[in-house]
Amino acid sequence: MSVKMLHTCIRVKNLEASLKFYKEALGLVETRRKEFPEFKFDLVYLSNEIGGYEIELTHNYDVEKSYELGNGFSHTAIGVENLEKMRENHIELGYEVTELKGLPGNKPNYYFVTDPDGYKVEIIRI
Repeated sequence: MSVKMLHTCIRVKNLEASLKFYKEALGLVETRRKEFPEFKFDLVYLSNEIGGYEIELTHNYDVEKSYELGNGFSHTAIGVENLEKMRENHIELGYEVTELKGLPGNKPNYYFVTDPDGYKVEIIRI
């Protein structure tokens, strides 16, 4: 039996701030939106130009406090060709960015940027 990865859902407090981050910082585009005002939530799906896998932003209307991220989920990862340029762009945009990192014995080939809700996105050189 084969499976296909479809999406990762993350709950966001401020939908507009999160959309700005995922579009501006990662170059994702909104692929579809489902609004359920009677149930007080919206779903917004984002992907890149290749498509096939999406980030689902779930916005519940009445959330006043930030979500607790817990200690089980770690991060989402994307690959880029020009790691240094992407990192510099994230710094210029004012996002929280780590230093370049590498696994033991390897040259630095990744860093993390944090979205408005505190979710980490790993940016990896491909």
